[in-house]
Amino acid sequence: MATDFFERQAAARRSTVWLLSVFAIAVVTIVAAVFVTVYYLAAMQQESLDALSGPGALPPWQVPAGAAGGALALIGGGSLFKVGALRLGGGRGVAEGLGGRRLVRDTTTDPAERRLLNVVDEMAIASGTPAPPVYLIDDKSVNAFAAGYSPSDAVLGVTRGCVQSLSRDELQGVIAHEFSHILNGDMRMSIRLIGVLHGILLLGLIGRLLLRLVFNTSHHYDSRQSGSDGSGKGGSGVLALLAIAVALLVIGSIGSLFGGLIKAAVSRQREFLADASAVQFTRNPGGIAGALKRIMASVTGSKLSHPRAAELSHMYFSQGVWEGFTSLMATHPPLEDRIRAIEPSWDGSLPSPLVGGVADIGEGVGFAPAPSSDAEVSVESVDNAVDQIGDPLEAHRLYAAELIASIPASVRTAAGDPGGARAVVYGLLLDASPDVRSRQRETLYETADARVVASLFGRLVDDIDGLDARLRLPLIDLSLPSLAAMSFPQYQRFCRSFRALVLADERLTLFEWTLSQVLLRHLRPHFERVRSPRVQYKTLYPLSQECGVLLSALAYACGEEGDAVKGYAAGRDDILREAPAELLSRKACGLDALRPALDKLALAGERHRGRVIDAAAAVICADRHVAVAEAELLRGISDLLDCPMPPLLPGQRLAAS
Repeated sequence: MATDFFERQAAARRSTVWLLSVFAIAVVTIVAAVFVTVYYLAAMQQESLDALSGPGALPPWQVPAGAAGGALALIGGGSLFKVGALRLGGGRGVAEGLGGRRLVRDTTTDPAERRLLNVVDEMAIASGTPAPPVYLIDDKSVNAFAAGYSPSDAVLGVTRGCVQSLSRDELQGVIAHEFSHILNGDMRMSIRLIGVLHGILLLGLIGRLLLRLVFNTSHHYDSRQSGSDGSGKGGSGVLALLAIAVALLVIGSIGSLFGGLIKAAVSRQREFLADASAVQFTRNPGGIAGALKRIMASVTGSKLSHPRAAELSHMYFSQGVWEGFTSLMATHPPLEDRIRAIEPSWDGSLPSPLVGGVADIGEGVGFAPAPSSDAEVSVESVDNAVDQIGDPLEAHRLYAAELIASIPASVRTAAGDPGGARAVVYGLLLDASPDVRSRQRETLYETADARVVASLFGRLVDDIDGLDARLRLPLIDLSLPSLAAMSFPQYQRFCRSFRALVLADERLTLFEWTLSQVLLRHLRPHFERVRSPRVQYKTLYPLSQECGVLLSALAYACGEEGDAVKGYAAGRDDILREAPAELLSRKACGLDALRPALDKLALAGERHRGRVIDAAAAVICADRHVAVAEAELLRGISDLLDCPMPPLLPGQRLAAS
C-alpha cells in the first residue's frame, strides 16, 4: 500500500479539522474582546445614553451584546463570502488576483517560458496528474505556488524571476516541490485557509479603513468650531470615529495574531516534507537546494511586491512577504535550515550573482533526455502499482520525458492549442472499424466546430491512429490546459460533440470509456461549479455493491470469458472481501452502472480507496498477462478515485508489499 500518500492525505484532512477548531477559538476571543471593549465604552458614555433613551432604558449588556453579535456576523459573513469567491474562481482566481498571465504553448515564444512549460508537462505526466495551467507573475522575485481545490482545477503560479534566474535543474526542483503540495492535499487546505482567515482579519481591515478616513477628513474640522452651531459636535464625532478605528485595530490585531500563528503552524513542517518529496522526485538534491541558495544570493530574494501578496503568504515556495522581526509567525522555515535539511554538509557558500540577472537557457528548452526502455509492462509492476500512488520517482520523470518526446510533433503541437486539443481528443475516440468511424465522422461534422474537424481528418488522424496505448492517457493530461482555455460556449459545444462521438462508437471499450471519464472529470471544474470530494464512508461495507461492479467490470474486460470468475476472486477473496461473493452479471456491471459506482467509491476514506485500487490490480493480473491498455486502465481507474498513479514503467520490478 502507498502508506505515505494515504497518510499524508489523511493528515491534510485532519489539519483542516484542526484549522476550524483554532478558527473557532479565534472567533470566540475576538467576539469577547468586542463585548468587553464596548461594555467599557458604553459605561464611559452612560450619561449620553441615559439622555438619549431615558435612565435605565437600555440594560448595561444590551449594547455590548449587540456589538458582539455584529462582530460575529461580520466574521462569519466575511469568511463565507471569501470562501464562496475562492470556490467560484478556484486556483485560476488566485493566480489572476496576483496579476498572473496565463502561458499558452502555441503563443509563447520566449525560450525560458517554453522551458517552464516543458518542465511542468514532465512533472505532470510523471506524477499521474493533469498538467496544470501555468501563470506567469510579473515579479523579479524568485517564487512559485500551487493553488486550487483539487488536481483538476490546480494552477501553478511562477514569478518571472524564478523563470529567468534558475537553471533547468533548479526550476525542476521548485516545480517538483509545488507538485508535492498538489499530491499531498496541502494545496486544498491552503486555499481554504485564505477564506477562513479572511473573516477574523476583517475587523482590523475595517479599522485601518476608518483610520485612513479620519486622517483624510480631519482637516475639514476645527476641534473648537466644527459644528454648524459652533458647538464642536463635529469634532466630537471625529474623535469618536477615531476611537472606534483604534479599537477595531487593537481587536483586529487579535485576528492578525491568530491568523499568523495558524498559517505558521500549518505551513512550516509541510515545506520540509515538500522539499524532501522534490528530492525524491528529481533525485537531484542540488536542484532544489540550488534554488534556495539562489534566493539567498538574489538582491530581490523571494519577496513579492503585489499588494495582495500577504494574503497568500503561506502558499509560496519561499517566504513571499515580510513577516516581522521574529520567526513566531513565519510561514516558512529559514532558508538555511531548509538547505541543510537537503545538504547537511553545506558550508554556507552561495552562487555568484547572475550576469544581467538572467540564467543561460542554453539547450534546456526541450525535454530532458531519457533512456530507452522495453515495450512490456511487467505483472509485478501492476500488481504493486498502489505502492507508487502519490510518490513519483526520478525514473518516472525520465520516462515521462521519453513519452512526451515520442508523441508525433503534429499531435504535440495541436495539444497546445484549444482548437487543436479538441481535435486530438476527438481523434483518441475514433473507432478502428471503417463503418463506425464513418458514423463518428458524420456526427462530428454535425455537432463540432468545422475547423476542428477539418484539422483532425486533414492532418492529425493518421498520427493519432498510430499512437501507442501508453501515450493516450498522458496525451489527455497534456491537452487539458489548452481545453481549459476554451470559452464557455466552446466548452458546451465540445461536451455535446464529445458525448455524441462516444455514443456513435457502438464498441466503446472500458479503457476508452475510462479515458473519457478522466477527461470530463478534470475539465469540468474549469467551467462548472463542482464540489470538492469529501470522505463520506469510513468503511467499504456500505459500498459492497459498488466494489462488486468495479471488480466485475474489470474481470470481464481484462480476462478471457472463462477467466472472469478467477479474476474476480483474485481481487475479492484476498483483498476486498466487502465485495459480493459472486461475480456480477455483465448487465449488472455495465458502463451505466460503473460511473455511479466509481463516484461513490471516490468518497471512501483514503486507505479504503487504496484497497480498491489494490484489488483492481489483482483482477488485472490474475491471468499473469498485462497488456499496455490494461495497465493504463488501472491508472485511469486510480485517477477517477482521486489517487494519482505515476506511469507504470516497462520492465519495472517492485518489492511486494
